[in-house]
Amino acid sequence: MSGIGVVVVNYGDPAVLEANLLRHDLGAVSSAVVVVDNFSGAAHREAVARLCARRGLEFCPLPTNAGFGPGVNAGAARALDLGCDAVLVVNPDLRVPPEVVAALHAEVVADPRRVVAPRIVREDGRLWFDGAEVSLRTGRTRRTGRLPGPDLRPWLTGACLAVHRDLWAQLGGFSDGYFLYWEDVDLSLRALELGASLHVRADLEAVHLVGATQQHGFKSATYVEFNCRNRLLFARRHLPARRVARFVVSSPVYAAEVLRRDGWRRLLRDRSPVRAAVRGTVAGWRIALSPRRRPVAGPARPGPAPR
Repeated sequence: MSGIGVVVVNYGDPAVLEANLLRHDLGAVSSAVVVVDNFSGAAHREAVARLCARRGLEFCPLPTNAGFGPGVNAGAARALDLGCDAVLVVNPDLRVPPEVVAALHAEVVADPRRVVAPRIVREDGRLWFDGAEVSLRTGRTRRTGRLPGPDLRPWLTGACLAVHRDLWAQLGGFSDGYFLYWEDVDLSLRALELGASLHVRADLEAVHLVGATQQHGFKSATYVEFNCRNRLLFARRHLPARRVARFVVSSPVYAAEVLRRDGWRRLLRDRSPVRAAVRGTVAGWRIALSPRRRPVAGPARPGPAPR
């Protein structure tokens, strides 16, 4: 079998998945649609299993809530075992037409060293994603062209990206440890380090139902906590110690920026995001300031042979 495997991670009630991603018949342009279910309860698990059976989808249940990256990795492994030659990672609250899936597949087959994403808009047509950059100096992320200064690296959102199976194998999928958020920034940087390229197809469009997986349309406490934590995990994994220290010092300012994404007025009636920001920042400090492991010494090399 060849073709692209569409991998989606579900958590909780599959209603968002069915109303958005599955509103299109992706089976016509994909070899497999793999639904990974991060466990949230027996009732939701049964509902996802019934949905997959009814729609002819590959059902990949996980025993716990493993997080986004490990969930995608499990689904990608299933898709590749089925013989797919590429993987399309998609959020459950994304609407991606079959012709876009087909075009993304053709792109990565034509150039297996390229990671590709479509342009993503909100329901009302406003732009949500057309490329982004991360500053390795400050740890801030913005849409392409919105960050000043040096040390900028492009990255693609994990909401919708296509990768050839060979490059996926080289990358080893998403890195463990992030649980949620920043794993797509990490994957993008590792792809660049392998000599791959990142590309946004501005002629292809998907629709993101922004906030469908959040609580009451606001950023959840989980969103706040792991954005604060994982910025520091990313720094610890990719940057020299002096840069990591700069990320640590600026982390309270970054936490305030994350909290401000929903507006300050929300915090007057709900303090849980503030507590989440503190938890995430402290957890990130522990990661960032942990001792770096020294490489294990190999066998002693013989000295030069006597003359």
